[in-house]
This record gives sequence, C-alpha cells and structure tokens, in this order.
Amino acid sequence: MTHTNNFVKIKCADCGNEQLAFKKPAINVTCHVCGSTLIKPRGGQGEIKGELLEVVD
Repeated sequence: MTHTNNFVKIKCADCGNEQLAFKKPAINVTCHVCGSTLIKPRGGQGEIKGELLEVVD
C-alpha cells in the first residue's frame, strides 16, 4: 500500500487555530475559526499560507 500524504496540519497565522486540510485543494481552504485563507489552489499542491505543522498519512 502506498502512502500519498494528501493531508497536512496547518496553523492559522492570524488566530493560531490548528486544522487538517487537503494539500491539493480545488478551492481556497479557510480557517474554521477566523476565516483566513490557509491554502490557495495552484493546480496541484496548494500554496500554504499558514504554518505547516505536519504531513498526515
């Protein structure tokens, strides 16, 4: 079985909230607490705007 590491744990730069997100999103990933953009889609791996804490299997 191959692990693709499709999810990342990100800390919001604005409020400090930590959440899991898909690292190749089709739309903006926003913080559940304050609404800031955490990941912007880029046609593949997204542009991470918050602090990358870990890559999740």
